[in-house]
Amino acid sequence: MFYLRLLSQFIRNALIREMMFPANFLIQVVTRLFWFAARVALFRLIYSEVQQIREWSRDEYFTFMATGMLINSIVEAFFMPNCAAFCEQIRTGRLDFALTRPVDAQFLVSLQRLNPAMFTQVLLAAALLIMSLSEINRPISPYAVILYLFYIGVAVTFFYSLMIATACTSIWFGRNQGLYDFWFYITIFAQYPRSIYDGTDAGRFESGEALQFAFSWVLPILLVVTIPAQTILSTAGHPAFALAMLASTTACFVLSRMVFNWSLSHYRGASS
Repeated sequence: MFYLRLLSQFIRNALIREMMFPANFLIQVVTRLFWFAARVALFRLIYSEVQQIREWSRDEYFTFMATGMLINSIVEAFFMPNCAAFCEQIRTGRLDFALTRPVDAQFLVSLQRLNPAMFTQVLLAAALLIMSLSEINRPISPYAVILYLFYIGVAVTFFYSLMIATACTSIWFGRNQGLYDFWFYITIFAQYPRSIYDGTDAGRFESGEALQFAFSWVLPILLVVTIPAQTILSTAGHPAFALAMLASTTACFVLSRMVFNWSLSHYRGASS
């Protein structure tokens, strides 16, 4: 309960900060609207020429797209500003204050600054999801909705774990300007369903299949968006994929926690 009250205070502070500069907030919202409209228009154009891409119809792909946008917007709203500012806290010594407060250091470092403009993308993603599912007109059970929301939480946890572990390198490097590049390349792979990387020649192992294997079984970037989308569409594949996603996410979160604590043990204060 204490941490929920603290999180609500962080959200309130973030909204107050944004309202101090309404023009900046409006620009961010307009930019997100343009990006959203451009992506939807692009795939409407593509699907005007074909009925399906692999096994994904237009509205099924829009369901997948909305799921990816929802996950991405939650991560960028809550965690990206904090992970990006981590190195600045180390450089200026503000991390010292976070470590002396009577609250979990990782919670404070991860959530003290939020980006409210990304909440508009959450609404856009939800609207696209509802519209796509209504166009498909397929029955959706309450169990599927609950499982979908659970998998969304798993996906957010997975991406957060990767992000915070990467941000911890700032303790040694001082600056970590590659964090945004890392997030950009990661989200590029997550923008397309796993089946897109299926090979076309059953007689040989193709480069797309190598990427599919690596980002399914080693680092399940392709699963954390595909599995929730297939769940809400009632087209889920082999249960092994869901188990791999859950196991990898759990391992990533535990490992990121260990990396964070280990990194702090090497932090020597503002003078370092």
